Amino acid sequence: MRDKKKALTVVSLAVCLALLPVPMLAHHGTNISYDRSTTVTVKGVVTDFSYRNPHPALFIDVMDEEGNATHWTIEIAPSPYTLALRGWSKRRSDEALKPGTVVTVTMSPSRAGTPVALFVRIVNEEDEEIFREDLGDVPIGRDQNER
Repeated sequence: MRDKKKALTVVSLAVCLALLPVPMLAHHGTNISYDRSTTVTVKGVVTDFSYRNPHPALFIDVMDEEGNATHWTIEIAPSPYTLALRGWSKRRSDEALKPGTVVTVTMSPSRAGTPVALFVRIVNEEDEEIFREDLGDVPIGRDQNER
């Protein structure tokens, strides 16, 4: 009886250890959700910027020719921690992306066809690059070639 109990304990422990990494595989797939082979560029007005985990999000309203607004949700792929390492803090985002700011956003659209996307580049109304995917943040007022 004692050997049976010991064997059951060992097997149970082995199963638990084998299943431990499974939750790490549960992260959503960026390449599954968004069509990264295509980009869409829209001009809109910032309604909110949410600096949150696991990914910040930019919310903008884009007006069509008839004056109807489409509310876009644009996921910022780096986490707040990664953004902070690049010098992009919550305070900085509150200043550069405050509600009412006109921005032009280049993004990879949702594969579902909804107004949800993954950002590639954000430019303000003065045509200054605020942020882009490949280099992280670009300080406002600096040309990207000076980097």
